[in-house]
Amino acid sequence: MRRTTGEEELRPDDGGRPDEGGRPDEGGTDRGAATERDAGAGTESGAGKGAVDVGQGAGRTKKSRRKKSGKDDVVLPALGFIGMLRFVWRQLTSMRTALFLLLLLAVAAVPGSLFPQRPTNAAAVDQYIEDHPVVGPWLENLQLFDVYSSVWFSAIYLLLFISLIGCVVPRTAQHAKAMRSKPPRTPRRLSRLPEYSAMAIPAAAGVTPSSAIEEAAAMLKKRGYRVDVRDRDTGRPSVGAERGFLKEVGNLLFHICLIGVLISVAVGGMFGYSGQKTLVEGDTFVNTLVGYDSFEPGNNFDRGQLDPYSIRLDDFSVTFDRQSEANYGQPLDYTAEMTVTESPGAEPEQQVLEVNDPLSIGGTNVYLLGNGYAPVVTVRGGNGNVAYKGPVISLPSDSSYTSSIVIKAPDAQPSQLGFVGLFIPTAVVGKDGRTVASDPDPLNPQLLLDSYYGNLGLDSGDPQNVYALDVKGLNQLNGRQLDTGGIVLKAKETYKLPEGKGSISFDGLKRYIAIEVHHDPGKMAVLMCSSLALLGLIMSLFIGRRRAWVRAGAHDDGRTMVEFGLLARGEDYRLDAERDKLRELFGRKWLVENGQPDDDDRKDK
Repeated sequence: MRRTTGEEELRPDDGGRPDEGGRPDEGGTDRGAATERDAGAGTESGAGKGAVDVGQGAGRTKKSRRKKSGKDDVVLPALGFIGMLRFVWRQLTSMRTALFLLLLLAVAAVPGSLFPQRPTNAAAVDQYIEDHPVVGPWLENLQLFDVYSSVWFSAIYLLLFISLIGCVVPRTAQHAKAMRSKPPRTPRRLSRLPEYSAMAIPAAAGVTPSSAIEEAAAMLKKRGYRVDVRDRDTGRPSVGAERGFLKEVGNLLFHICLIGVLISVAVGGMFGYSGQKTLVEGDTFVNTLVGYDSFEPGNNFDRGQLDPYSIRLDDFSVTFDRQSEANYGQPLDYTAEMTVTESPGAEPEQQVLEVNDPLSIGGTNVYLLGNGYAPVVTVRGGNGNVAYKGPVISLPSDSSYTSSIVIKAPDAQPSQLGFVGLFIPTAVVGKDGRTVASDPDPLNPQLLLDSYYGNLGLDSGDPQNVYALDVKGLNQLNGRQLDTGGIVLKAKETYKLPEGKGSISFDGLKRYIAIEVHHDPGKMAVLMCSSLALLGLIMSLFIGRRRAWVRAGAHDDGRTMVEFGLLARGEDYRLDAERDKLRELFGRKWLVENGQPDDDDRKDK
């Protein structure tokens, strides 16, 4: 008998039709796919045709060679403009390029955390450039102070977007075609598959090969396989089965949702906005552009997006730890009681704003960012008229709420007045004779100020930091180093300035909060796409892609011989358990004892 090769042994029974199992795997080439191609190789005529093609290719290669300097050099055909574009497109839409661009995008976002960004804090950028006169202008030219709107970051973002689309669309079409096609043809030698088993049905059971295959197909279908019964009218009918298409569906879902995340983030950046506002108890904020202290719009923002709601801060309270010695005085809870009016003419509603529990109003979220004390002061000029009256924001610098404070009275006459110093909620005198804060609650509030007079520079029109006082060009009235000493004010006290320049009084104390209003139209889409991407990743990791074949035939003694084999697309460590489960089902159905065929049987199959 002629000794056959492995490829001949694994050919299908009929030699006329090429094996459908040879179609490429949607997920890429792997060991399982290579084994399957061996299991379902094409016909001899197909192999012969391949040999002819190789020979023709070799002939063409020889013709394209020519002598040059005594050596044979291969002359490659010109790629051409269209060929170059096709090559670039294939490289761009490869999964390797998409992964590289995704990593590059993450690396490109790092400078946005290392350097101040102009859209969020332009003053910090200007200060950085001033402090680094050599490096600063270079960083500005490289757009490192506006990373997320820079040309190079946008280019990476768009290339990643195009690459993912170019990867996913063809794979989706290919997978849809694979789902509509029949399972691969049954290999001739099932014993060559990674998992194989065989059994003999006694003649007394009355099971014919055709009925055995029909019953096997029904059992495979119950286990989620797509089945296709072949050769029903022959002596050796078989069934091909396939399952696990959701594995590739999960893989595609993951990448499609990744594209959805990119689109949603882009939409949020284009049409979203965020703004900050400081509210003192009793103040009202109206959601208009002039109502914000600072505002960062998206690239396609339109002021018509602002819903005209209003928020009033009625009361703000802080609960401090008074039980623990180690954390005494640490804040435990912040509660802001707000009155919210969602539209003009609507009924006001009482709502509570807390940390990590924002208010949702008019398509925006209102977050609690910070808080502090706002001493209420009255400043009078030398002529006795009120130059300023109201609360002044102080900026806390420690856990005891020791706060810096700046008071400007440009309307004071005959000279403008300015004050800079500290606000201390609970003032005590330390061992060195200095006043320090001992508790964050206002048990003994005091103002410690230095005073100045002169031109504050507010009439020039140049923007100034409201929380800083430029003392250059000002004349100092009070200070520790002066004979007049510094100003020390307790609640309900008034201090008269030297030289008849006026007076300042400490009238009361209020609290304030800093809020951020954030609108992101793409955040829900990001949440949905992220959740679906996670689901797709789980599907691609835990669902196995498997193929199974069952063949039956009649023995001379009347028994019905059944053999089956399994093959996985890729690594599947649960394939042997699937084989045992199928053998158990078949044995229970046909009352066959569980026994593996011996090695001689595997070789003879």
